[in-house]
Amino acid sequence: MSDKKIIAVLGATGAQGGGLIRAILDAPDGPFAARAVTRNAGSAKARALAERGAEVVEATLDDEESLRRAFEGAHGAYVVTDFWESMSADVELAQAAKAARAVKAAGVAHVIWSTLEDTREVIPVSARRAPVLQDRYTVPHFDVKAEADAFFRDSGVPTTYLRSTFYWEGFTRGSGPMRGDDGRLVLTLPMGESKLAGIAAEDIGRTAYGVFAAGDKYVGETVSIAGEHLTGAEYAAAFADALGEPVGYRPLTHEEFRALGLPAGDEFGNMFQFYVEGERDFVGARDLDLVRSLNPRLQTFRSWLSEHVEAVKPA
Repeated sequence: MSDKKIIAVLGATGAQGGGLIRAILDAPDGPFAARAVTRNAGSAKARALAERGAEVVEATLDDEESLRRAFEGAHGAYVVTDFWESMSADVELAQAAKAARAVKAAGVAHVIWSTLEDTREVIPVSARRAPVLQDRYTVPHFDVKAEADAFFRDSGVPTTYLRSTFYWEGFTRGSGPMRGDDGRLVLTLPMGESKLAGIAAEDIGRTAYGVFAAGDKYVGETVSIAGEHLTGAEYAAAFADALGEPVGYRPLTHEEFRALGLPAGDEFGNMFQFYVEGERDFVGARDLDLVRSLNPRLQTFRSWLSEHVEAVKPA
């Protein structure tokens, strides 16, 4: 029988969980065994993980008993919720509560909870500097995760609070440089001259692996991560070098950005406003040397871009 410690990973076929599963599978001589937790064990992605040696089990965040079974016998658990699946703060909050109870019931020795800052500490809803969303939030997909920290803390489960940031993969989904009517490429970001902390999604899971590998060192701690901190102009310059043509930077105000009428435009507009107004603390909390010590393969934006240049090319 293997003496490896089982790490049960929610969202195992997604961005964050997938990165952690692959990090475990990429270290066959390491101390961990991968348990991929997914809603559909028969999906192509789940089958691919099983073929690589992962144990695949089915569970959903809406079914607490299925979560408890998925965590049973695991040494560690990676817990991540997806606001964008329901786009409901109340749903995500309920899911996080179920996950916290499930890891407690299963007796998991170390949980990494994928969380974020509470943006209301920078932009209170009472200040009315940004639209109030879902009755009580500034940026729901941030604020709910911050609220859910209490579920893990109050349960007494040994937890590391892993705070991530903007995924560079967002640039492959329509937020990268676009060609204007004059034929020139422009990167539009409502960041002014502030720095936007970003990270490759794969590096979230790789860094989580480093946290688990460190044993109990980060239990009870908050570990805030990023791959690089760049201004909008610096992002545009990197795009220009990768694409082989000039890329301008268009720094919209947050009001202008929200007025574009994009899907979830208020949510993202408020998020960028938080990034700007809370820049000092948000960027300052993300010590890149610490992240690199946990994940020596940490990518810079240019190294990530070199592997994704085709995906960010404008139509």
